[in-house]
Amino acid sequence: MKLLVLGGSVFLSRAVAAEAVARGHDVTCACRSGAIPSGAVHVPLDRSLHDPVDDEYDAVVDVARTPSFVRAAVAALPNAHWVFVSTINVYDDTSTPGGTPATLRLHEPEPRDVDPSAEGAYGRMKVACEELVSDAIDSCTIVRPGLIVGPGDPTGRFSYWPARLRDGGEVLAPGNPGDVVQVIDVRDLAAWIVSAAEHRLPGTFDGVGPAQPIGELLDGVASGVATGLGDRLDARFTWADQEFLTAHEVVPWAGPGSLPLWLPRPEYDGMLAHVSTIPTRPIAETAADLVAWLAGADDVPVTGLSRDEEAALLAQWRDKREDRP
Repeated sequence: MKLLVLGGSVFLSRAVAAEAVARGHDVTCACRSGAIPSGAVHVPLDRSLHDPVDDEYDAVVDVARTPSFVRAAVAALPNAHWVFVSTINVYDDTSTPGGTPATLRLHEPEPRDVDPSAEGAYGRMKVACEELVSDAIDSCTIVRPGLIVGPGDPTGRFSYWPARLRDGGEVLAPGNPGDVVQVIDVRDLAAWIVSAAEHRLPGTFDGVGPAQPIGELLDGVASGVATGLGDRLDARFTWADQEFLTAHEVVPWAGPGSLPLWLPRPEYDGMLAHVSTIPTRPIAETAADLVAWLAGADDVPVTGLSRDEEAALLAQWRDKREDRP
């Protein structure tokens, strides 16, 4: 298969290119710069300048969020099978567990190129990009990933947990251990995407891992961290409820001052509880590989509470518990 990856130097698009190369495909990565996988061919491309892509391909994988980029690309490459990587943020409904592409409503599309950090803009632009692909391409796969994790993650969201558990001690855990969440290893999603391109798989799919209680997921992470450290792990979870976290202005989901994976309930009961159809590795394996990644580089992004912020919250939580009659 002659595969064009629009990207190929960062996280998911890079994992897709690496997987395709490993399967023996002829892989071209079209991007401005960056470290593409060994064995792939780099074609310089700046989509903001509407650089042309001059060649024929059997399949295209695109992760863009900018409608004008997708509009130009589908016009230039109409004959390939397209795999367009969208997002679960296209869904307007975040509260209903067990959702699928057939049951959940979408945001209204935003066909203009707008600031993706504006409220709801990212999801609405992705809806527009999906429509551009499905309207122009006869053979296409739309995949809507949830939270993608694993080595190479530039966001630092999930990496917070193996980094924190590696340090040991009392670990602040968010909300209710039974709250359902789901993540997918970037390598498993990349393998599925390459297979979709190989088989010219039609349809729309959610790119998510198994939904499971966050307590089970974090226990799996702890098991993987222990393996990565040679079974030396001295960490224990202390669970603080949503009322406490909200009152102390802990940020949900991601970013500075956050406890990653925590989402307010019940309004986000469905965001990380979609029906999963993609085979995935155990979360402990992902966590062990993240420990190795953290140890092997000095600039691995990790975002969340600082240790001082966490220690202060744990002290306040203990005080609250002691004050209860």
